Order: sequence, then structure tokens, then C-alpha cells
Amino acid sequence: MKKLLPVLIVFILFSCSSQKDTSPAVEHNLNFTELAQTWDEAIPLGNGMIGSLVWQKNGKLRFSLDRADLWDLRPMENIDFDKWKFQDVYKYWKADKYEEIQKVFDTPYEKLPAPSKIPAGALEFDIKQLGKVKTVNLDIETATCTVQWENGAKLTTFVQAEKQVGWYKFENINEAIKVELVSPAYNRKSGGEYTSQSKNDLNQLGYPQGEIVKNGNSFTYNQKGWGDFSYQINTSWKETGNGIIGCWSISSANKGWKKSPQARDVVLKEMDLGFNNSLATHLNWWTNYWNQSAIEIPDSLLERQYYLEMYKFGSAARNDAPPIALQAVWTADNGKLPPWKGDFHHDLNTQLSYWPSYTGNHLDLEIGFLNWLWKYRPTFKKYTKAYFGVDGMNVPGVTTLEGEPMGGWVQYSMGQTVAAWLGHHFYLHWKYSMDRDFLEQRAYPWIKDVAIFLDQMAERSDDGKRKLLISSSPEIFNNSRKAWFSETTNFDLALIRWTYEKAAELANELGLKDEADNWNRILSEWSELAVDTESGLLFAPGFPYNQSHRHFSHLIGFHPLGIVDFSNGEADKKVILNTLKNLEKYGSDWWTGFSFSWMGNLYARAFDGDNAARILRIFAKCFCLKNSFHVNGDQCKAGYSKYLYRPFTLEGNFAFASGIQEMLLQSHTGVVKIFPAIPKDWKDAKFDKLRAQGAFLISAKMEDGNVTEVKIVSEKGGEIILDNPFKNKFQTQKEYSLDENKISIKMNPDEIVKLVNHE
Repeated sequence: MKKLLPVLIVFILFSCSSQKDTSPAVEHNLNFTELAQTWDEAIPLGNGMIGSLVWQKNGKLRFSLDRADLWDLRPMENIDFDKWKFQDVYKYWKADKYEEIQKVFDTPYEKLPAPSKIPAGALEFDIKQLGKVKTVNLDIETATCTVQWENGAKLTTFVQAEKQVGWYKFENINEAIKVELVSPAYNRKSGGEYTSQSKNDLNQLGYPQGEIVKNGNSFTYNQKGWGDFSYQINTSWKETGNGIIGCWSISSANKGWKKSPQARDVVLKEMDLGFNNSLATHLNWWTNYWNQSAIEIPDSLLERQYYLEMYKFGSAARNDAPPIALQAVWTADNGKLPPWKGDFHHDLNTQLSYWPSYTGNHLDLEIGFLNWLWKYRPTFKKYTKAYFGVDGMNVPGVTTLEGEPMGGWVQYSMGQTVAAWLGHHFYLHWKYSMDRDFLEQRAYPWIKDVAIFLDQMAERSDDGKRKLLISSSPEIFNNSRKAWFSETTNFDLALIRWTYEKAAELANELGLKDEADNWNRILSEWSELAVDTESGLLFAPGFPYNQSHRHFSHLIGFHPLGIVDFSNGEADKKVILNTLKNLEKYGSDWWTGFSFSWMGNLYARAFDGDNAARILRIFAKCFCLKNSFHVNGDQCKAGYSKYLYRPFTLEGNFAFASGIQEMLLQSHTGVVKIFPAIPKDWKDAKFDKLRAQGAFLISAKMEDGNVTEVKIVSEKGGEIILDNPFKNKFQTQKEYSLDENKISIKMNPDEIVKLVNHE
């Protein structure tokens, strides 16, 4: 071990803000010469609770309006836990009568229109007088959309970042623009096409059509939904010397919900405050958002896609809003229900959507996901007792806004390890924030509840090891009887082993030695992951990955859980490389967009920057529409996938951003790695304030293939261990130790240390 004396300056941090400009560049924006002609190619604006899509329909400029809590919450028909329980699933599966289970849990989800996310409505503007559109622009730095016409007319519109209002401002027009409020087709045929995974029209919900009332320069729409649910849209505008300025809002109400102001009252108040005041507050929020972190890489396609993804994350997540659902605040505007009912899928979709929040340094927005999960913890415990008949806690794999089960493919919609994967996010929040109150009050209690549940679900196999009665691996063998395995799958087993490992770790951290010992004892009674010497990680013992499949559930133990990792030695390294080779062997015929995003993360974890960049480029080029929305199928029709359809969901977008972050910074092993997985031809790159586990903010620069400087900000203090990224000698004033090419520095809270390349 070698100790060096300081030679540079140590900085004490009083503010995490960097003085450098970390905003997106102009080339990252969306720029078009015409308005989109379909809703899913529209310009997206949002603030986590409300959203707008800017496009053109039947010659009119259209804002498709949405709000995150607009839901039909009627109970799912046929899900009766007095009649049907997990043991019944096992009984019918074992008796080879699985079609009975499909009728109960799957058929209603497919055929019935609700429960479901629902759209709000739309604003339309008659723009015939304005002539030809010149440019349509989304400035992601300011989260504003502008449309300019050849005659000089201009529209500026944005969804206010901190308030539940949207604004529109028309300038340089000769006569007032006609404004209309349009309701969804709740009691009339939509005339739309089935462009998504939904085969249900909105009119099947059975709502009476709401009333739209005009009062001068104002429209108010009141819509009654199922039960006590209702919502209101209001827009009001005023004429200016050469145009109009208007504001819109959506409010919602339901029995038991916290009462909030109605949309018309919100708009009235905001109109008094004015467009410019609202815009100033909005711009300040987005300036702070972009100051949280930044990247610069020599691949313009990947860099642009990254910033578009992080823009959408800032538009879709808030600490006091519902989690990011399948389409977040951009529900389909085609007269149909949204793809897969716009619900919360916890067998991949919600989890992947929050991956970029950790290294991306946006824990302030990620916490909204955990707040929602914690809020409905009593609902999840009730479900666990009713369906599984045991204590502890599990979560339905497909849920409504209020955490109730929706059914669907029961292997996954009511899987046994859903809460364990969600627990991973509680653990990550603790590790990236080092918030001890969160550890004690949220992270450990959640994981402990899951550990209790899994303990009671375990059976004993002939060799004395624990196993599940039956097990599954999303979404292997889809919804067939084969999708249940008699042996515990690697998906379930990885999540179980991870749960007990982390339960013990967190119990020890809190000084709960007896509980930690108990969790370690239970962990020792579960088998190791099933591995084949040639193909790597298996679906389950005796079931190799031998067909192209979209969901890499069998290798969750590698990523994101890190149970199998290069850091564990050559044996794990071989397993990982064989697994990736096997995935490529069977190809991407039946991959969707999120498969490519996830694969990019897998290659990055294997330190293969060339393949990580290659696979992420495919995603950006062929699995996104021109507005950057991920649409599952191969839009290039280039042979990357046999899925050619275009249902829009967001998890692929956000997993892409995580993949870029994994290429630039990794810390999941407790050792921070700088530029661990960049392509060989990337000679210049940098990033600012990416977050590492231990609550360290890292900035780094690479020039001509050499790391020239690293800056470390410690929020909570503690020791940071860094893989030495410098090819040559380096210098720093802070005392450190260097052992096996790992730099260890003990830091104080709010301290900054710089390490600089020293030729």
C-alpha cells in the first residue's frame, strides 16, 4: 500500500451546483418542417401529472391533453380471491387444466375495457388562415414547443413544470384563432384505427358524454367516469394586439381523494399571474433539472437520443405524481384505450423506467415512484393475504392507479417476486443517497416484508433446499401452461437470493444482528443460479435459452441485480460472456425495443463498449418514432425484429439512457469505474455530476484516450474506492491509498477532491 502527500487544492462544497453550462445542445432538439399527423409522433410536453401532445388532425392544430390520475378504477371482473387463490393456479396447472386459469385471470383483461387509464380530451385551433407551417421545434433545454408559419405567425406552448397548467401563445396573426375544446369519444364511434395493443373503444366504458360549456373566451368540460370519479378541463384565453394568450388545466376528483381546486379555478388564478411569470418559473425548474448532470460523447446519435430520453424523464416524473405508467402523461388520442390499458406493469416496465434516475442524479424525481409504492403498501399486504394466503408482502405485477390487481397473464400479473424487484429500487435509493432515515423507515421495512413473504412461500425439495411450488420467468413461453416451471427459475431465484442478501446487509447496517443472521441462514437454504457451461444462465434447471425472446428475465441476476458479476472472478466472467454469446446466437427476431435497450446495459456491464454502442444505435435508429417515442417494433423494417408494430411505451426509452450511463460510470460493486465501457474509437468524452453509490457525484474528462481529470463530490462523507482511471501518474492534495490499482480516499461530508493526470 502506498501513501502520497497532497500537492493540489481540496475544495469544500457548499453548493452542488456547477458553474459550467450543463444544458442540452441545440442539435439535441426536435426540429420538423411540418406538424405530425398522428398522436404518437407529436411533440411531447409534460410535468409528471399533466401532459400535452402537439400535432395536427384534420387540418387543425391539436393539443392532446392528459392527466396521470385519469383512471377507470372499476374492479377487474372475475378476480375474486374468495374463489380463486394461488393454490388454485397450482392445482389446475398440475391437473393440466390450465385453460380454466386463463379464463379467470387473462380473458377479462383482454376483453373488458376497464380498469384502464383514460385520456382527458383535446384542444384544437383552426389554423387555416395561417397557411403553410415553416418549422416545428421542441427546445428540450426549456421544454417549450414553438411552431412558426411562413407568414410570420408563431405559437409558443409549454406545460408548466411546477403547476398543473399548460400555456399557448399565438403571435403575429391577422385575426383571432378559433379555439375548440374536444371531448373523448365516450358515447360515439371514434372512427380511429386499432394502432395499439388495445382492441377496445372508449365508448365501451359506458360513460355519459360530458358537457362542454362555452362562456366567452373560456371552455369548461365536465366528465363523469366510473363510480365517483370525475374530471374537468378548462381553457381560457385573452386576445392581445396581434394574437391570443391562453391557459389550460385538468382537475380530477374521486371519493377518498384529497380535494384539489377545479381546473377553471386553477386557470383563472394562473391567467391573473400571466404567461411571462409562469414561463419564468418553468424555465428555472428546467435549468435546475439540467444542472443535475450532463454528458458529452463523440457519437452524435447516441448523445442526442440520451438527452431526448432525459427530457422525457423530466417531463414524466415528479416526487408527488403517480409513477411512470406505460405511456406516462401521453395517453393515446385515437378513440381507443391506450396500449395495454396504459397501466403499471411491474414485470419490467416501471422498473426500467427509473433506471436512469440513479446515476443520472435525479433521486428527487425517482422518489415519487417509491412514495407511491409505500402509499399502497396496505393494499399490497391485503392482496398478499387474500391471494397467496401468507404474511409479508407481494405486489401485483399489473396494477391500477391505486395498486389493485388487474389480471392478465397470471404468471407475471400475479408473480411471486414482483415486490422483490420493486425492492431493488428501495435499495438503490438508499445506496445512491445514503439517507439513513430512508434506510430505517422505508428500504429495510420493504425488503423485510418481502423476505417474510418469500419465507412462507418456500417449499422444501428432496435435497433439503428451498424452492417455490411453481415458478415463472417473464415472459418466457408467454401465457401457456409451459410458462410455469416445476423448478425455481433463475428469474425468481435471483430475486429471492438478492432479497435475503440485502435484507441481511441492511439489518447489519442497522445493528439488527439477530435478524441479519436469520436472513443469512435462509439465504443458505436456497440453491445457486442454474448455469450451463456453454450457454450461460438458464431459464431454469434443464431449460436453456434456446430461442429468441424479448424479455431477458433469466439473466436478471447479472443485470440489474449484480449477483453474477465480472468482479466476482473468472467463473462469473465466463458465465456472463457465454450468456451474451448465446443471446446473440439466437438473434433478435423476437426482441422488442426494450430488449435492445436492456442489451446495451448488459454489454456495458460486461465492459464491452463497442457492442453496447452498436446495440443502442439500433434502438435509436429503428425502434423509435421521429419524436423519439419507443414503439416496440422495428420501424426500419431492417430485419432487426419480426415485430413490426408500433405500440408506444416508455421503458425502452429510459433503459436506453441507463445504458449510456453504464458506459460512462459504474459503481454497483462498491468500486467506482470511470469510462468502463466506451467504444475503442471514443477518444474524447466527459460527464458532469453523475451519481455513484455512496452519495458521491463524479465528473470526469477524457482527452485523446487519456483520462485527464476526475472530480469527486461527497454528499455524506465516507470512503470512496476508485479504479485508477489514469494511465500515467496523477496528483491530488487529499491523502489517499493506492493498492492493486485502486485509489481509496476518505472524504468528509460536502468535500470536493480533484484528481488530475500528471505526465
